[in-house]
Amino acid sequence: MIERRNTRVISIGDVRIGGENPIVVQSMTKIDTKEVKATVSQIKELHNSGCEIVRVAVKDMDAVSAMKNIVKESPVPIIADIHFDYRLAIASMEAGAVGIRINPGNIGGKERLKKIIDRARAGDVAIRIGVNSGSLEKEILKKHGGPTPDAMVESALDCLKIFEDFNYTNIKFSLKSANVMDTVLAYREFSRVCDYPLHLGITEAGTVFRGAVKSAVGIGILLYEGIGDTIRVSLTGDPVKEVMCAYTILSALGIRKRGIEVISCPTCGRTEIDIVKIADEVERRIRGIDLDITVAVMGCEVNGPGEAREADVGIAGGKGVGLLFRNGEVIKKVKEEDMLDILMKEIEKIRVEEKSKKAQI
Repeated sequence: MIERRNTRVISIGDVRIGGENPIVVQSMTKIDTKEVKATVSQIKELHNSGCEIVRVAVKDMDAVSAMKNIVKESPVPIIADIHFDYRLAIASMEAGAVGIRINPGNIGGKERLKKIIDRARAGDVAIRIGVNSGSLEKEILKKHGGPTPDAMVESALDCLKIFEDFNYTNIKFSLKSANVMDTVLAYREFSRVCDYPLHLGITEAGTVFRGAVKSAVGIGILLYEGIGDTIRVSLTGDPVKEVMCAYTILSALGIRKRGIEVISCPTCGRTEIDIVKIADEVERRIRGIDLDITVAVMGCEVNGPGEAREADVGIAGGKGVGLLFRNGEVIKKVKEEDMLDILMKEIEKIRVEEKSKKAQI
C-alpha cells in the first residue's frame, strides 16, 4: 500500500486536490484557444476519457475573449496557461478561469505577481506555480551552472516566499524537466520542505511511445514514493492518449483504476492466432466503457489458460480456436474468427449485469 505525502487541500472549481483526495488526472487542449467550438469539442472528448481538469493556452487577449464561452460550455474546470504577460492571468480570471498556471521564470517580478495574487484572492482562484527547467530565471541558472534540480527547487521556493509574504496559499507546484531523473530529484527535494500539493509531469516528454515510457518512469517513481496530487502525461499527440496513459500509470500502481484493464500476451513463436490484431481491436472497442474488470487476450497454451482464468473474462487461443473464460471457468470453445465478437458480447453482458446491480442498491 502506497502511503501518500500529507499535503494541504485546495480546490479548482469543484475538484479538490491534495490531502486524502484521489490523485487528479489533467490534460491540455492542443487547438488554438480562439477556435471555441473545436476547443470545447476536445475538452468534452477529454472529459469522456476521464480527464478531470483541462488547461488551455492563453497567449493573447483574443484567447481571453474565447475563454468566456469555453468556461461556460466546459464540463470540467478550466485552468488558463499563462506565460510572459501577467495581464493575461488577470483577464483570464475575470473571464471565468477557476485556476491559472504561471511560470515564475517568465512572468515578471514581485509587483506583477502581487497583481495576479490580488485578483486571485478576489475570486479564490487556485494558482499553479509551474517551474520549468527550460525557463528558469537567469540569476538562478548562473548560480547553479544550469537547470539543475537544485535550481528548480530554488526557483519554486523563491516564488513561494512571495506568495506567503502576500498571505496567499491557494497554490500548488510543479517542477518539470525533460530529464526524468532531474524531475524526480527536484520533486523529492521540494516535497521535503513544503506541504503544498504537487502536480506531476515530465515536460517535453516526446512522442506517444517515448513520452509514455518517460512519463511512466518519472511519474511512477514519484507516485510510488507517495509524492504527487495531480498528474499530466505530456505527449506529442492526441491528448486523449495522455489521459489513457495517466490512468494506466495509476492503475499499475494500484492507486486508481478507470475502465477495463486489458492484459495480453506479447506473442512468440508458439502463437497460432493473430493476437496483436485481436488485442488492438479489443482496446479500441472498450474505450469509454467505465467498467472495473480485467480482460485477458492470450495466445498460447503456456500461460494463456492460467492468465485468462485470473481475469474476469478472457480468451486463450490455439490453432484456429480458443477458449472463452469467465471468473476462472471455461464457458465454451470458439472459432478464431468469432473470438473478438464473442468476447465483446461477454463484456457487454457483464456491463448490463453491473448496471442492474447498481440500480437495485
